[in-house]
Amino acid sequence: MKIYVLTAFPEIIKGCLDISMYKKAQERAGVEYKIWDLRDFANNKHRQIDDTPYGGGTGMVLKPEPFFLSFDKIKEENAGEKIRVIYPSPQGKAFNHDMAVEFSKERVLVFFCGHYKGVDERVIEALVTDEVSIGDYVLTGGELPALVIIDALIRHIPGVLHSYDSAKTDSFSDNLLEGPVYTKPAEYRGLKVPEVLLSGNHALVKEWRQKQRLERTKERRKDLYEKALQNNLSGGCHG
Repeated sequence: MKIYVLTAFPEIIKGCLDISMYKKAQERAGVEYKIWDLRDFANNKHRQIDDTPYGGGTGMVLKPEPFFLSFDKIKEENAGEKIRVIYPSPQGKAFNHDMAVEFSKERVLVFFCGHYKGVDERVIEALVTDEVSIGDYVLTGGELPALVIIDALIRHIPGVLHSYDSAKTDSFSDNLLEGPVYTKPAEYRGLKVPEVLLSGNHALVKEWRQKQRLERTKERRKDLYEKALQNNLSGGCHG
């Protein structure tokens, strides 16, 4: 997979990609990151990439030229490949687990990072395939949402995690939240690990974990709980 990030502030992105799961995706699964500065595609001597909005109003809008010109180069580098362009935006579709899995199957992903008041609408109309929101709030730019989406999707690329079963048991993988987890010591400051986890009885442990997931989801996310019941998940989603 190639992941392009087009941004006016590449240093925000570059600071994260050489650590943790981002780096492992490069080493284990051959994910290639290409972080491009939009100013390198400005068509003026001052490298200006924003301007005032037509019709008046506050704020500055990112100009269309840097996006179109950079996308032309991406198409040249990936001739014949399907290119999916993601634009993080408060107006986009809510990002979720299923979307992360879907994105992880692509060969070429491009992130357009907006800033200031946003990007010229012609960029969205002509180039963007997915306008995505990570929540009902506004951030300064699209760099952090892009990193969030990348982090979520690379976990589903085969080879990135040592065990893909870990991803399959994450919250939202089957509309249920993940249950409580424990590690050594068995008792700390009077707080004990549930006896069932120390029993060595794998069937009981599996049953306990499923019950905890159901109870936690019912308590914290009734919408997901009802959806899980409707899907009649294997493992028993009852009551």
